[in-house]
Amino acid sequence: MGMTMAEKVLARTSGRDIVRRGDILECAVDQVVQVDLSFALMDKVPTRVKSPDNVSVIFDHAVPAPSVKDAEGMSIARQYARKFGLNLYDVGRGGICHQVIMEKAIGLPGTLLACGDSHTCAAGALNCVARGLGDAEILHAACKGTAWYIVYPTVLFELEGKWGDLVSGKDVLFYIADKYGDFVNHNLEFNGGAITEMRLDDRHTLATMCAEVSAEFVMFPADDMLVSYLRSRTDRKFDPVSSDPDADFESVHKIHVAEIEPYVALPHSVPHNTMPIRKLGKTRINQALIGGCSNGKLSDLAIAATILKGNRVAPTVRMIVTPASQEVYQESIRLGYVNTLIEAGALITPPTCGACFGHHMGVLGKGERCISSSPRNFKGRMGSPESEVFLASSASVAASALKGYIVDPREV
Repeated sequence: MGMTMAEKVLARTSGRDIVRRGDILECAVDQVVQVDLSFALMDKVPTRVKSPDNVSVIFDHAVPAPSVKDAEGMSIARQYARKFGLNLYDVGRGGICHQVIMEKAIGLPGTLLACGDSHTCAAGALNCVARGLGDAEILHAACKGTAWYIVYPTVLFELEGKWGDLVSGKDVLFYIADKYGDFVNHNLEFNGGAITEMRLDDRHTLATMCAEVSAEFVMFPADDMLVSYLRSRTDRKFDPVSSDPDADFESVHKIHVAEIEPYVALPHSVPHNTMPIRKLGKTRINQALIGGCSNGKLSDLAIAATILKGNRVAPTVRMIVTPASQEVYQESIRLGYVNTLIEAGALITPPTCGACFGHHMGVLGKGERCISSSPRNFKGRMGSPESEVFLASSASVAASALKGYIVDPREV
């Protein structure tokens, strides 16, 4: 019996020839990414780092610092990075960690990456085995160079067919969540002919959103599109992995992407809580947010600008747009997207996770309703526990901001 993509990386990093479901492994982590929130809980700098060249510190959640506690945590993080010569992506020099991991090619095919954020499975779009770790685990990975993993069963999704208009990676995940529910203690792997026609941005969005169905590792193939992108970003060597023909998948599901249409996730959860937008009805909104690790990419700002160009956001809606990184922000200015969005009535924020996790720059009040292209919507996620967060693609969010109610972007 062969191995899956994730199993091959876990085998290599644990020093084994082969691993099987249920194995508990101590693995040598190739790359460690620490985020600012972890340091807000520290009162001193760690005393050692195993491999400084392979550790990155990225400020993203509380940027710019909205409180003294956040500012002091960042101060400790800066001391830590300077002491060991770590890769530091400070305020104004990076962005949301998962976007930076992609842009800076921190995550590479065939490698194992650990990050202190729950959406770390996003790096699976890079053929990289990655998941989030808790604060103690991520500190151990940085200081000792290892982390513990369980080999979970893998579910394979084969995507086939032609893509419909305005269907995004987010819609794919919501389709899967509607039909199959969650995948607790499972890895997910995506392959098939439709993947070759899927933009890297959409693969990255789909991989990111798999955290919302409780997946562990998420893996995509390292095809020509991905390899070409990474070669333009780094000269570091990498060795992609692919699943063996006789890999031990728990189940295999074929998805004909032509069946997928723009979806929306209803408030407070994602598994078995999504539906095609056209079936929702005119649900009024107070706020529309485009951004976050899942959908603050250049392609997201581009589609929003296309929909809003020459129009105005509904007077009852406040629209917030958060680019996922400084690179996205700068390029969207150069291409005119930012100006188009501002003219339509949107507020552009710095790259940050702030609004997505209810910290700052877009917090919701009691009784308010938001449609967001950020990744998460549990009760109280973006502020008041008496608010509601609907999730959708950036095209759907932009169209809804224009109308004042949640709408299928194909109708605008």
